[in-house]
Amino acid sequence: MTQLDGIVKPKTKRSKRFLESRAPKLIEDVKNTMIMKGGNTSQTVTTALTDIYSLKKPNAVLYKKKNITRPFEDSTSLEFFSKKSDCSLFLFGSHNKKRPHNFIFGRMFDFHVLDMFELGIEKFISLSQIKTSKFPEGTKPMLIFAGEVFDTDNEYKRLKSLLIDFFRGPTVPAVRLAGLEHVLHFTALEGKIYMRSYRRKSGCRTPRIELEEIGPSFDFVMRRTHLASDDLYKLAHRQPKALKPKKKKNISHDVFGTSFGRVHMQKQDLSKLKTRKMKGLRKRKGEVVNEDQEPKVAKVES
Repeated sequence: MTQLDGIVKPKTKRSKRFLESRAPKLIEDVKNTMIMKGGNTSQTVTTALTDIYSLKKPNAVLYKKKNITRPFEDSTSLEFFSKKSDCSLFLFGSHNKKRPHNFIFGRMFDFHVLDMFELGIEKFISLSQIKTSKFPEGTKPMLIFAGEVFDTDNEYKRLKSLLIDFFRGPTVPAVRLAGLEHVLHFTALEGKIYMRSYRRKSGCRTPRIELEEIGPSFDFVMRRTHLASDDLYKLAHRQPKALKPKKKKNISHDVFGTSFGRVHMQKQDLSKLKTRKMKGLRKRKGEVVNEDQEPKVAKVES
């Protein structure tokens, strides 16, 4: 590939296909995640990163080598790896005396950091510690968020949006009932965030609400945050006009999703309306009274 005035021109068919795969699309591909560890890590962080990678497979890249970088101070290294591996989500794990067992969840926009959340691990139970059967690889999880702060606090709103982006998996038009096997539950309570992973126990066709914990299990505490400005956040969520649903005239919806249609008709002439003929509605024979003349009153003999 040659570069001329900032435009990369492919020389071979292979490089052309590669550039076409990286080009913007109306319907983007599934978001990939890069998972890496910093210069200093603990065994807890290493095991936790591996378990998160097992939840994200096959849409994730795990870097096993250490990367000496500090995302909150300099994010150029993360942006470089993001562009190299075509990943718009990242998870960075580190450990030091000031911030032990540290996770940084983040996402990119145009290969630049959009927002980041630093969460400290206070309690961790790995997948291997819970001896139960697991779900198949690539299973789309069902996400549940509990806690009032996820709807009221601005930072927790952004964190909820990031976690949905991180764990949602591929976008599908429909979900098979038998495929609802994996549940990720996030609870925000008293300044802590609890993440639990469950598997549906029932094997019948209609799923029952019977879950068993399979791991991994996390107790997080929020530390530092890096939020994008409102204008940049709005720009990142902008959709192309071709994907926006066309507004249909005279159709409205209520809060329950019921559709209501309005039909426009011409003004009806009720005199020409054909009704059922009844004897009581027949016109009686009699004198026609003009509007100017007064009606004649019958004389009554006394």
